[in-house]
Amino acid sequence: QLQLVESGGGLVQPGGSLRLSCAASGFTLDRYAIGWFRQAPGKEREGVSCISSSGRSTNYAGSVKGRFTISIDNAKNTVYLQMNSLKPEDTAVYYCAAGRLLFSRCMLSGRYDYWGQGAQVTVSS
Repeated sequence: QLQLVESGGGLVQPGGSLRLSCAASGFTLDRYAIGWFRQAPGKEREGVSCISSSGRSTNYAGSVKGRFTISIDNAKNTVYLQMNSLKPEDTAVYYCAAGRLLFSRCMLSGRYDYWGQGAQVTVSS
C-alpha cells in the first residue's frame, strides 16, 4: 500500500520553528518529486515548497522563501520541511504529496498522485 504520513505539526509562537516530516511507505521517494502544500480555513490549497526526484532542485513560494527549507533523506525515505521564523499567516494544514512530474510543475497540486493526511500547524501567541 502506497502511503505518505506527515508528522511534526503543532502549536508554536510567532518567531518559532517546527519541522514537518513526510514518511513514505510502499514506494521509494527518489523516483518522485515531492511537494509541500498548505490550506488555511477559507482559502485554497497553495504550494509551499517542492523538491525534485533527484533532490538537487528545490522551489519555494515567495511567502516562505528564506524561512522554510525542504530536504530529503533517501535512507529514511522521508522528506522534511524545516520552518523557521514562523508567522501567524503560516497557520494551516500542511500536506505532503508525491508525483512523477516535471520539476517545473511541482508547485501545482493537481500534478500529484499521492497525498498525506495533513498536519496542523498553528502559529499563535
